[in-house]
Amino acid sequence: MATNKELAKSIIELIGGKQNVIAATNCMTRLRIRLKDVSKVKMEELKDIEGVLGVTGSDTLQVVVGPGKAKKIADIFVEDYGIAQDSAMEEDWQENKKSMKAQQKKGPIKTGLETIAGIFIPLIPAIIAAGIFNGFASLISTLQGNGNLPASNVWNFIQLMFALIGASFLGYFAIFTGVNAAKRFGATEALGGMIGAMTIGAQINGISTIFGLFNEAVPLDSILTTGKGGIIGVIFGVWLLSKIEKRVRKIVPDVLDLILTPLISLLVTGLALVLIIMPVSGLVSDLLIKVLSVIINSDNTIVSIISGYVLSALFLPMVLLGLHHGLIPIYAIQLESMGGVTLFPVLAMAGAGQVGAAIAIYFKAKKVDNKRMQSVITGALPAGILGIGEPLIYGVTLPLGKPFITAGLGAGFGGAYVMATKVMATAWGPSGLVAIPLMQPSSMLNYFIGILISYIGGFIMTNLFIKTSDVDTRGVSVTNA
Repeated sequence: MATNKELAKSIIELIGGKQNVIAATNCMTRLRIRLKDVSKVKMEELKDIEGVLGVTGSDTLQVVVGPGKAKKIADIFVEDYGIAQDSAMEEDWQENKKSMKAQQKKGPIKTGLETIAGIFIPLIPAIIAAGIFNGFASLISTLQGNGNLPASNVWNFIQLMFALIGASFLGYFAIFTGVNAAKRFGATEALGGMIGAMTIGAQINGISTIFGLFNEAVPLDSILTTGKGGIIGVIFGVWLLSKIEKRVRKIVPDVLDLILTPLISLLVTGLALVLIIMPVSGLVSDLLIKVLSVIINSDNTIVSIISGYVLSALFLPMVLLGLHHGLIPIYAIQLESMGGVTLFPVLAMAGAGQVGAAIAIYFKAKKVDNKRMQSVITGALPAGILGIGEPLIYGVTLPLGKPFITAGLGAGFGGAYVMATKVMATAWGPSGLVAIPLMQPSSMLNYFIGILISYIGGFIMTNLFIKTSDVDTRGVSVTNA
């Protein structure tokens, strides 16, 4: 097995050298490499490198190498080869022009989803950690309430400490979103954080009362109230801030820029945020919650089973198309309005379906002595069980074709069970077994059962529809016809 430095060197050579790279960064399992000239990439050779589990994308090339390794190789790109990090690129007008043209080709929906991904992907480690700590804090409280744990100072301290760590992020999620949105839109990061903080400020209710927008009987039904609009409002507010700040900076004298630009930008954006953006985005959030209540929070068991199956079965194609990033605001809206997320546990079953499908393929590959496929599955399966699905998707099921579909069909059974039993999470993050601490205490067992059902479903569906010959490469000709 090649070392990380050797793997990094091989990747750089096959993507046209470091001079062909604009910038690079990583997510949990992938290197994200922005390229100047995509035609210089030797795609097939890149896919065949030992240690590369899959390759996707175009102008932004995504090389799947697995959890942990992605971060290490990205660091090698920066430290050993002097490649810029994606969040710290120089403003070169030619590169910006090319980037803008690429965005135009992608269309507004794809570009919007990539923008959302750029805002939230850097927050995923904190979301996971905060959710796990909140889950453990809630579990301790539940066990103490049941008398299974003593209400001693030691356990009280542990519970409070866990709750403190969890609240340090989730309690100020709007602020972190504002900071990252400012990075994405080119606004001053601290000002973006202030826009996020405004949405959760206690003064909002006082302003709402002055304009007759506050419902004292039912505050959550107010047209304007603290937190109204959630992260949707924050993102639009910071986008507006970026436009205003850039415009103001052009007309303010340099000597007054440090004082006047933030003052004017925050005042104008703040007024628009409170009086327009928050009420409108709040209306959108309320409507979205009502739709979600019909689809994924229905009291009708049959509706829950059908919606759970369909959502789980279709999630992997959404991941493949990059549409899954658009679900992040929905997760956040659910968390803000319901105190938990019901959509994430259902969609998490898709990864478990991949695991079941991969196990079925492993046994078929063993029958025909396909050692390469066995090796890929052996390396990717632990990550899949722990909730990192990309290695299995891009290294096993997607290249074979049909298993990508059977994995989703099998995962649907777990999704149906999870939806029917109303499993709820305290946050979102990787799926698989590591997501168990993210579940509310009363949901942990049913989530685990859902995973087992998805394992079995993926295994059975793949065994039914995939033949041994589908993974037998011994008879495949390597010459051109």
